[in-house]
Amino acid sequence: MMGKNISQEWQNHDWTILECRLCPRLVQWREEVAQKKRKAYREQVYWGKPVPGFGDYPARVLVVGLAPGAHGSNRTGRMFTGDASGVFLYSALYRAGFANQSSSIHRYDGLKLKDIFISALCRCAPPANKPTRQEIFNCRPYLKREIELLTKLQGFVAFGRLAFENLLLIYQEYYHVYLGEEFKFHHGAIFKFDNKVPWLLASYHPSQQNTQTGKLTKAMFDSIWESVGILLL
Repeated sequence: MMGKNISQEWQNHDWTILECRLCPRLVQWREEVAQKKRKAYREQVYWGKPVPGFGDYPARVLVVGLAPGAHGSNRTGRMFTGDASGVFLYSALYRAGFANQSSSIHRYDGLKLKDIFISALCRCAPPANKPTRQEIFNCRPYLKREIELLTKLQGFVAFGRLAFENLLLIYQEYYHVYLGEEFKFHHGAIFKFDNKVPWLLASYHPSQQNTQTGKLTKAMFDSIWESVGILLL
């Protein structure tokens, strides 16, 4: 990639994701949802393709979620946009100073992130919001490439146990870090490493299931971004 500017590198990466058809089950589902639509969005044109990451290219923090929502990102084409999870996330990022506005409705609504880049284990909406292990594996090279492109990266925020556990695999495969039994998921857990390896911060996923039941409260989520602010050098 030598000789190319960073915007071209990101553009090439995004196009690679957009052209991906490695997972037949996900391809069929994302396109089927885009055709049938939800009644509330029947007049809208769904994205119906893999969803690239979104955020600040010089970001020092990489947020990793699970997968696009069927009627959220799969509709809008931007991570955590157009559903309840995004409402909870972007309002928190705004309060913490990492976003210029508190909501995200569509890809061209003017939202800009500062120091944050948002990605996911899977780039296609999975049935029942449950990607298979193989589907996650198929998408892993895209996440690794984003890590390479984020040259100022200092840390990860993992949304949910699956994101956390798969990031541990990234630490082993990409950073060659040995991880013992003490690396277990719980909300607010912080793990630091030597040799300039990015830190890891665990958070409950801001899904409607977690926020409506009180498993993840506004105060709990705000504490995650307060921790990020403290951890950044």
